[in-house]
Amino acid sequence: MHLNDTHQSSSSNSQTGMKHTEHDHAHGTHECTHDEHEHLHPHRQADGIYLFSPSSAVTDPAAVELARERLKSLGFRSAVDRTALAVHERFAGTDRQRLAALQRALKQKYPIVMATRGGYGLSRLLGQIDWHAVADSGKIFVGHSDFTAFNLALLAQTGAVSYTGPAAVPDFGQKSMDELTADLFAETMREELEVLSFESPNSDAVDARGTLWGGNLAMMASLVGTPYFPKIEGGVLFLEDVGEHPYRIERMLTQLLHAGVLAAQKAIVLGRFTEYRLAAHDNGYNMDSVVDWLRKTCRVPVVTGLPYGHVKLKATLPVGAQVGIATEDGMAYLLLREHH
Repeated sequence: MHLNDTHQSSSSNSQTGMKHTEHDHAHGTHECTHDEHEHLHPHRQADGIYLFSPSSAVTDPAAVELARERLKSLGFRSAVDRTALAVHERFAGTDRQRLAALQRALKQKYPIVMATRGGYGLSRLLGQIDWHAVADSGKIFVGHSDFTAFNLALLAQTGAVSYTGPAAVPDFGQKSMDELTADLFAETMREELEVLSFESPNSDAVDARGTLWGGNLAMMASLVGTPYFPKIEGGVLFLEDVGEHPYRIERMLTQLLHAGVLAAQKAIVLGRFTEYRLAAHDNGYNMDSVVDWLRKTCRVPVVTGLPYGHVKLKATLPVGAQVGIATEDGMAYLLLREHH
């Protein structure tokens, strides 16, 4: 990947070094940029979203309706699965109900299938899902957090691409919504986004191509050694997590290291690791310590600053797609689509 292939805007935000391609509106201050290519080839007509709940129960039904309004404002029609608001223990219905919801999602008319939320629940369904039927449906699946299990299982079982990014309730159904997250989602779904650029201070030098894969680190670690863990060599591995102390992050990274996963990658791209509390006896050990350890131990280029995680601003990323990754002058560039 050559950086001069990226289409950069001249506009910038002096506070964050943000550069952004001019569109119909300007965004506020964000540590992220995205670049749109010229309309050289047809974009995907993805204007309908089917909402289903494959994991934890939705606790606020009104948030689903607000999410639908927000999605409508972005040009997406939507429909809600009939058991999306079901509750069984901590789950959005029984295992059978959630499996049936997925079957309905494969057969309904809208091209995009979005999880209402993450939480926990997909892991116990993986062995009961017909993954080839999922891939053959042609649907565009998108979710976050616990949905990593779905993304990775689909990739491992079929090689099909799915997406990780915003989910209905946490991203579109709250009082405030990050506009750049919404725009990145819409442009990715419509295949309008070519390059995702973001501030990446102190990142290692890299200029490589490979399969983009990853997601929530805890979910990834839980799948190691199962038929639902992709065997990716020469990939671009991206990771995030929430509520995990840095030593637990390191322990899960160690698991991937000992399993031979990390050393086989072209690059390791770190998103946000948030909502943890350090202790007095950490004695200065923090996430920076983990990143330093990772660099020394793994010797694979480490890129930081990916706008992805359990945070307001998150990119929508194609799990299983071929991408390019490069760094230069404190910025990172993730090439998602190329001119043909």
